[in-house]
Amino acid sequence: MSSDQPLTCEQFPRSSKYNPEWLIANASGGANALWLTEWLTDALDLLPGMRVLDLGCGRAVSSIFLCREFGVQVWATDLWFSPSENLERIADAGVGENVFPIHADARALPFAPAFFDAIVSIDSFVYYGTDDLYLNYLARFVKPGGPIGIAGAGLIHEIEGAVPSHLRDWWTKDVWCLHSAAWWRRHWEKSGITDIAVADTMPDGWKRWLDWHRAGWPDNAVEIAALEADQGRSLGYVRVVGRRRPDVQLEEPIVSIPSQVHQKAVTPRCRMIDTCRARARPSSSIPSCHQSINPFIPPPSHYRTIARHLPKTDVCGYSAAHANHLT
Repeated sequence: MSSDQPLTCEQFPRSSKYNPEWLIANASGGANALWLTEWLTDALDLLPGMRVLDLGCGRAVSSIFLCREFGVQVWATDLWFSPSENLERIADAGVGENVFPIHADARALPFAPAFFDAIVSIDSFVYYGTDDLYLNYLARFVKPGGPIGIAGAGLIHEIEGAVPSHLRDWWTKDVWCLHSAAWWRRHWEKSGITDIAVADTMPDGWKRWLDWHRAGWPDNAVEIAALEADQGRSLGYVRVVGRRRPDVQLEEPIVSIPSQVHQKAVTPRCRMIDTCRARARPSSSIPSCHQSINPFIPPPSHYRTIARHLPKTDVCGYSAAHANHLT
């Protein structure tokens, strides 16, 4: 690492070609997206023309890097950052024909099954991927045999018991989702969905983490102090790559309520809501909770009607005062 060029690193020759001012100005998190992406792609076999999902791409810096360095097509998908601004950034980088900004939630992706040759996630997977059921959902979007790779901030080992004293000022609720490479390996292996190719920690990752903050966010004193005190004992960067097993049948996600449900499957809660609606208007015009609707959300237009026909508080917990606030 050069002192006069703090974001130029021999460990990441591809990333070092990019303007550090551009990189800092377009950062979307507490990590150098190019370093992490370059490190992750060392464990992937990306070929020109492949379709890649960059999940949680932030300001699309990693997506631009993937396209420029490997000639792949990238769907730059994020929930928090504007796709319009990403489109401008992508066009300015000269990759507008092959990088496509998408606004979507990681749990409601608008893609066809097996659409992608590879899926990557840079320093964002911890915010949704710790869910035991999420890998089953995500894996359907990559072709059988295709890789799913993640890289980002994590732990060298799981912290059991009390948080080390030198980390307590920094260890807030938003970092409870950080885990070690070994934890992620177990998390993915128990699903049986992927064969794990890599699950490791970046050599001197804590130093790269510290370099990034010193260069771009020198006022972030709490995090810098935690990294300096930790010296890589607990904090670092982790990477996991797994390939979707072709022989595993993925469970289909539940996206709606069946139009016909056997009577035994109807819960008392559903019966109470149907009773509430029956009091308010003729049963022939009331949508039953057995139809394809959410039985716990009555249609908004019915709230006042229900309130007029029920006692102050009915069996479903809806009161007249509550109904007045919802219309």
